[in-house]
Amino acid sequence: MARLFVASGIFHPEAGGPATYLKAILPALQAAGWQPRLLTFGNSQRGGYPYPVARIARRAYPLRQAQYALAAARQLAWADIVYAQTIDLPLLPRPKRPRVIKIVGDQAWERCSRRGWIPPEMTIDAFQSYAGAARVRWQKRSRNRQVAAMDAIIVPSHYLKRLVMSWGISAAKIEVIYNALPAPPAPSQSRAELRAELGWQSQPTLLTVARLQRWKGIDHIIRVLPDLPELRLVVVGDGPDRPRLQALAGALGNRVLFTGQLPPAQVQRLLYAADGLALYSAYEGLSHTILESLRLGTPALASDIGGNPELLQHGINGILVPHVDRAALRDGIKQLLARRVELAANSHIGLERFGFAAMVRRTDALLRSLLP
Repeated sequence: MARLFVASGIFHPEAGGPATYLKAILPALQAAGWQPRLLTFGNSQRGGYPYPVARIARRAYPLRQAQYALAAARQLAWADIVYAQTIDLPLLPRPKRPRVIKIVGDQAWERCSRRGWIPPEMTIDAFQSYAGAARVRWQKRSRNRQVAAMDAIIVPSHYLKRLVMSWGISAAKIEVIYNALPAPPAPSQSRAELRAELGWQSQPTLLTVARLQRWKGIDHIIRVLPDLPELRLVVVGDGPDRPRLQALAGALGNRVLFTGQLPPAQVQRLLYAADGLALYSAYEGLSHTILESLRLGTPALASDIGGNPELLQHGINGILVPHVDRAALRDGIKQLLARRVELAANSHIGLERFGFAAMVRRTDALLRSLLP
């Protein structure tokens, strides 16, 4: 069996695209003849995976980086190929193994935004041509250098391929493999039964599922709720922006509910019961959450940026809204609710491009093409 070292920054049960992706694809790659081992940061003690998972506790930054590098060195010596899920992981350059990376965003932009090194409203697209201070330019150079050193790059959308090409990376190195998820289990209750159990019988309910960071745009949804007096918003997830969002929603009382992070099965139940999903972020590479919502027959509203237009066809299986335009957001939510039955009936349209078996098959083929 070919030996696959998977290096990640997060993994199940943590929330986030890379964690969701790896939890789904690794057993399938195992069944295809790979022998995976995974290294990640994290404090969870959860085990029971069909492959080895090692976690480096999130201690002081220099200590955890050093511990990760030592653990990675052992896996690099063992592996036939390395599959990284992000840049900036401390992977030593030797021994030399074929290396693949999956790019789902721009970590340089995220870090500069999080640390206040760029204007808070700066989008990922505007960041690409932004010169900024020396520390911003260094982040970009470091990103470009790390990605250029890879033998192949997987991206989950054509939008992201164009983004990575703007970093000076050859198109021949970049493979678009759409994100996909295994089909969700059939709901054990009808939607009406589940809404009754949740107390959602008559009140229109919108769900948003995200890590609570400023660029996820949840504040914009909260700000239009006074113009949508019948609507309830349920916010699933946690993160550094939660205190600000809760303060912003305070005057709306029980019309905004913060659940914190929930297990995937519970998120699926809420998605199935909701009138719609809203994801009004400043950036999405290709959203697992939108994909999951459509598979459950729940229409989605999203910003018309990033990979969202590759998932949603406006007015057919969802609503796309300009970002940032709160008047358009308010009107888009009204349209989503008014046309819910029609949009839900069309939620399957286009999903054939996001087949789980196809994602596994193409990933397997790319990895094998790089084996010595």
